[in-house]
Amino acid sequence: MTTSNHESGAVLPRLALGSDHLGLDLKQELGAHLADRGYVLEDLGCFPGDEVDYPDVAEVVARAVADGTYDRGLLVCGTGIGMAIAANKIPGIRAASVSDIYSAERASKSNNAQILCLGSLVVGPALAKALVEKWVESEFAGGGSTRKVDKLNALDSGAGR
Repeated sequence: MTTSNHESGAVLPRLALGSDHLGLDLKQELGAHLADRGYVLEDLGCFPGDEVDYPDVAEVVARAVADGTYDRGLLVCGTGIGMAIAANKIPGIRAASVSDIYSAERASKSNNAQILCLGSLVVGPALAKALVEKWVESEFAGGGSTRKVDKLNALDSGAGR
């Protein structure tokens, strides 16, 4: 499910955003940044005043991506690690926690990660924006990575070796 909202007419993915209370400010800043660029997005929590456990928000976003309601998801907690672990428990989801541009790009191009996880205590707003832009603008390259992602999918379905 993609939409053409960008002024260039480019087809942009629909994004689900989520955070725990530690990631709230960065999530809101990233949401505004993406909305300014024409992305359709929905904030699935948490909200100001909430104190939540990251697995709860990661599950909501990951299920919304897995069922096709959204194309991709963005999760923010203190480190990004807990969100990635929790999101990866949902069948069909590949979530990556990144803190550098190359890994953000490869998460999409090589691993077909539908969810990007960031740590608000690890990356500042400027780097976070650059990471999200690189990830969301990158597409799965296929090629030699297809076989590897297929193996990940087989592990997910319990049909691994």
